[in-house]
Amino acid sequence: MGPSLSAAATADPAALPSAVESELADFFASRRDLVQGVGGEFVAAVDELEQFVLRGGKRIRPSFAWMGWLGAGGDPDGPTARAVLKVCAALELVQACALVHDDIIDASATRRGHPTVHVTFAGRHARDGWTGTSSRYGDAVAILLGDVALAWSDDMVREAGLPSAAAARLAPVWSAMRTEVLGGQLLDITGESRGDETVEAAIRIDRFKTASYTIERPLHIGAALAGAPDELIAAYRQYGTDVGIAFQLRDDLLGVFGDPATTGKPSGDDLRDGKRTVLFAIALQRADERSPEAAALLRRRIGTDLTDAQVDELRTVLNELGAVDEVERRIAELTARGLAAVEHSSATVAAKRHLRAMARSATRRTA
Repeated sequence: MGPSLSAAATADPAALPSAVESELADFFASRRDLVQGVGGEFVAAVDELEQFVLRGGKRIRPSFAWMGWLGAGGDPDGPTARAVLKVCAALELVQACALVHDDIIDASATRRGHPTVHVTFAGRHARDGWTGTSSRYGDAVAILLGDVALAWSDDMVREAGLPSAAAARLAPVWSAMRTEVLGGQLLDITGESRGDETVEAAIRIDRFKTASYTIERPLHIGAALAGAPDELIAAYRQYGTDVGIAFQLRDDLLGVFGDPATTGKPSGDDLRDGKRTVLFAIALQRADERSPEAAALLRRRIGTDLTDAQVDELRTVLNELGAVDEVERRIAELTARGLAAVEHSSATVAAKRHLRAMARSATRRTA
């Protein structure tokens, strides 16, 4: 067991991650006998999933859900606080599913400075000299572990011990969140395959693939658990959508300009992977208007095995077209609009203060 709930159930989001990790560790321990009963390689695979879930991450989603609950009048010393904490922690299992599957889709080799799950199991297959293709085995195991994480997120919510009324309020929000993130992922891979170049398409992907399950729905989950009025839910969702998109726009910049030592992923990977980000869409739109040579270069290079020098060349083009400045402007505008929505809401004074700080942290980060 990690820190007790009383040590973390405060209005300070910085105190929450250790309690979330304790709940996750307890949940994995509760599944150990069941996993051991299946036996074989499943035991080692689930152990890898547990390490993946527990060894990193900022616990952004549980923090927003917890703050949404507190801001709607949730009592951290009340009888339902522990159950709410478990629901908040379950969001990390949804996140684990999304990351494990996303890394397969993007063919990413590292995550948080470690080999991705599919790479880890491909390596084990090759090391032990098993039959078949190592990469296919790694992908298959990672797909199944992502499914385990998603299934167990539902188990963790169901077993949290929520009062029946709170559970009923939570159910449609939780369902919507899962549907939106999966739909957003589908929009993303389809946009890449079709070569959709519009800013509007990129924003739509950001809205559903990232903003929904990162900030908007976690806040909505917290509000639903507290029985918040419609007005506050609407304000939370406005904040969550705007700050969530700004969060992804910052991620777009880090995917091209971030320091690998800080982000844990190779710099320029978004360009190599052919991601049709808002940053790229804005640059292409401006290049079509001003510089056919730059437009041709962007279209020719996106989604190819770029050298470091070619990545640097594309960075220069993105800057010269003003795309970086435009994304920074949008981040500032979206963040301000989201904060204004919460500022005029019935959220507690403390929650407003912390949501301001959390918005800054989400949209100004370096990793």
